[in-house]
Amino acid sequence: MGLSDNTSSTFDRRRSRFTPLGAVVAAAAAVLFIYLVQRAGVRQVTAGIRSLGSGFVLVLAISSVRHVVRSIAWVLCLEPPDRLRFRDALRARLMGDAIGNVLPFANFIVSEPAKPALIRDRVPLIAGFSSIVIENVFYSISVAVFVACGMVAVLLTFSEAKAFRVVSLITLAVIVLVVACGFILVRKQIRFSRALALLPQKHFKPKWLASAYALEDRVYGFYRRNSARFFPILLLEGCFHLAGVVEIYVTLLFISPGRPPTIFNAFILESVNRLITMVFKFVPLRLGVDEAGTGKVSQILQFSEPAGVTLAIIRKARDLCWALVGVALLIHRQIALRKSLRASQSVEGAMTSASIPNL
Repeated sequence: MGLSDNTSSTFDRRRSRFTPLGAVVAAAAAVLFIYLVQRAGVRQVTAGIRSLGSGFVLVLAISSVRHVVRSIAWVLCLEPPDRLRFRDALRARLMGDAIGNVLPFANFIVSEPAKPALIRDRVPLIAGFSSIVIENVFYSISVAVFVACGMVAVLLTFSEAKAFRVVSLITLAVIVLVVACGFILVRKQIRFSRALALLPQKHFKPKWLASAYALEDRVYGFYRRNSARFFPILLLEGCFHLAGVVEIYVTLLFISPGRPPTIFNAFILESVNRLITMVFKFVPLRLGVDEAGTGKVSQILQFSEPAGVTLAIIRKARDLCWALVGVALLIHRQIALRKSLRASQSVEGAMTSASIPNL
């Protein structure tokens, strides 16, 4: 099953609201991308991509680990008696991410909510939605720790890169503030549904309020009821970041033979990439902003700017490959749903005909 009619219409209204702004963001990002590639040198960037060659298959294989571990983490975030198969979680994740990577602002209004909607035929919507929220909480914790470690490493290592240090200090301050707010939120178990209850009933349906209460109960009570899963889930989220570091290290081995990378270089670049992804999540494929950030940090790490821009482009190609897989799964799912609908209509028609007596 897909989204309910009400939910789908809500998403459609929000999407239409963001369409003009999304078009402007996408156009600006494309212009920035073209400018950065030209500044880095089209020939140098093309040569770097060629030097990767069949190594792109290895990059894809490493990146697949990230989808696998977060899908397993999602499965662990679902509480009994509901159960989610790994393959269903992986398919829903790929389909949801395909929407988020391609469409502007889709991560905020469609991508994450779509994932539990895509498994409604496996688990109830409220269970799927609460589990994806819980998984995202664990993921956010891991991102905060990973990026904070990267920024601390920058402060301890790059004393001459003043702008880089300032960004690192600001990032650390924001992380501390967000983590503190999150801790208070969980400690006090603040209920956002109370604010919903204050709204006039014409703006929401009573069942939405009940669903909000149920969602908060599931999220806040997860650790109390499933404390043994806390460490395994965090470990899986940590593997997500480790795979990112390995992916960058392997890519740089191919595209920058004159300046062999170190694990530390890859760690810094991946922490910066996580930061760019979180800040510019609304930009499709982080077009332009990823090239700008990665190119500048690559220079600080004594790689060439073309190497950094090439690295960002290869990451985009990897994301596009997984987005194509997600789109293919969405198309296959739509075809299967239509076949199932036609089959059920045929059965209903046959039963109706059989029940009519001969005159």
